[in-house]
Amino acid sequence: MKAPASLTLTILVLVFAFLYIPISVLVGLSFNAGGMPTAWTGFSLKWYGSLFQNQDILRAAWNTLIVALVSTFFATLLGTLLAIGVEIRRRRGRMIETLIFAPMVIPDIVLAIALLSFFSLTDFRLGLHTVILSHVVFNLAFVCAVVRARLRVFDWSVAEASADLGASMLVTLWRVMLPVLAPAIIAGALLAFTLSVDEFIIAFFTAGSSRASITLPMQIYSMIRFGITPEINVLAVLVMVFSLVTLTLAQRFNRGSLTGP
Repeated sequence: MKAPASLTLTILVLVFAFLYIPISVLVGLSFNAGGMPTAWTGFSLKWYGSLFQNQDILRAAWNTLIVALVSTFFATLLGTLLAIGVEIRRRRGRMIETLIFAPMVIPDIVLAIALLSFFSLTDFRLGLHTVILSHVVFNLAFVCAVVRARLRVFDWSVAEASADLGASMLVTLWRVMLPVLAPAIIAGALLAFTLSVDEFIIAFFTAGSSRASITLPMQIYSMIRFGITPEINVLAVLVMVFSLVTLTLAQRFNRGSLTGP
C-alpha cells in the first residue's frame, strides 16, 4: 500500500526543515549588526570585514590550506594507485578490501588515538607535518573508493590491447587508463580536500601543542569555548559554503566518471 502523496510531501518538508532551518538561522545571524550573536539588531557586513582582520583566524586558515593541499595530493596519488592495484588483484579475495577501507568506518577518535600512539612510540615530533600524514591516512581510503567505482565499469580489454601492441605498464597507465579515470580522480581529490578542511578530531590529536600547527576547525573550537561571537557565525558560513561548492564539484565529476565516456 502506497503512502498518500500529501503525507510523503509533509514528511519531506519536515525533514528538510529540521536539517536546514538551523543553518538558515546561522547564515542570517552572520549578517547581524549587533554584537549579540543570537539577537537580531539589523543588517550589516561588518563582521565579514572583521573576520579577515583577525590574524589568528587567517593563520589557522593558511595552515588548513597547506594541510588540505599537501594531504590531498599524496592521498590522491596513493589512493589512485591503490585502487588500480586492488582492482587488478580483486580475484584474490576481499580481506584486502576490508583492510583498505577500515579508516572509513573506524571512528575518528579511534584513528586519532592510534596515530597519536604511533607518533609517540616512534618519537616523532608533532606538528603540521604529522597532521598532513594523518590526513593522508584518513583520506586515502575515500579516494580509493571513488576511483574503484570508475574501475568497475572500465573496459580492461583496452589496457590489454595496449600491452599487446608493445606498450609498457607505465605507458598504458599514463596514456590509456588515466584519461579515462581522470573524472573519478578529480572527484576523489575534491572529496579528500573537503574532508581535510573540515576534519577536527584527528588534527586536534596529532597537531601537538604549538600554535603554529593550529588548523581552522581547531581555531573555531578554541573560540567557541568562550562563547559564540558574530565572527564564529561568519566563519561557519564561509566554511559551509566552501564545503558545499567543493562537494558539488566532486559529485559532478563522480557522476561523469560513473557514466563513462
